[in-house]
Amino acid sequence: MTSGQNPTRESILGGPAVILVQPQLGENIGACARAMLNCGLTDLRLVKPRDGWPNPKASAAASGADIVIDNARIFETTAEAVADLEAVYATTVRTRDMIQRFVTPRVAAGEMRERYAAGQKVGVMFGPERTGLVNDDLTFAQTLVTVPLNPAFSSLNLAQAVLLIGYEWFQAGDRTPDRFLHTGQTRPATMAERVNFFERLEAVLDRTGFFTSEEKRPSMVRTLRNAFERMEMTEQEVRTFHGVVAALVQGSRRKGES
Repeated sequence: MTSGQNPTRESILGGPAVILVQPQLGENIGACARAMLNCGLTDLRLVKPRDGWPNPKASAAASGADIVIDNARIFETTAEAVADLEAVYATTVRTRDMIQRFVTPRVAAGEMRERYAAGQKVGVMFGPERTGLVNDDLTFAQTLVTVPLNPAFSSLNLAQAVLLIGYEWFQAGDRTPDRFLHTGQTRPATMAERVNFFERLEAVLDRTGFFTSEEKRPSMVRTLRNAFERMEMTEQEVRTFHGVVAALVQGSRRKGES
């Protein structure tokens, strides 16, 4: 979706290299580039892409991730593609007949963050669409990454795999809170503003006889306040509720006069 592009906002770039070993379709390479830029990754390395390079289908599928496509580097061998890296992770869905260290994408992302922060050059390898990485390629990796998915159907397409690893990388360094209130043109109401509204509402309810039992009044007040507090009201919303209370009071007075 192009609506996710905003050139006026700061772009977060950097991170590990993404090495695609013998990728087949240009469309898949483009989709990988798009996934990479979603996660701030720009170092794309291609080992013997089947349909050659540059590939117009890759550019089209990248959907604007030109910085990744235009700067992609081509290598004849996996050894050349990873030669300058100090730590290499490789993705696989199989445990293989090799003694290797396996981690989840989340663990791998945390480790890569630590290495990257220490100035090390890190990369993640992905194999061809049909077969994945062969054992000879895996010998260049110190750690294998496997994704815990439905054991009966754990196959991912190439771009999905790149996005999953990239997402974990981005999340490992992101400081966006898991949950936050977007207030638009207003702001969260202060505690004083909320209490002022609560007291006004409770005073009106007292006058109208809502609290039929003095004994139950404290628990009913707590129930009302808790309900409003769960809303995380903004200053605008508090003012609106004040208006609602005022309108109800005025309406009640007019009805009494008639």
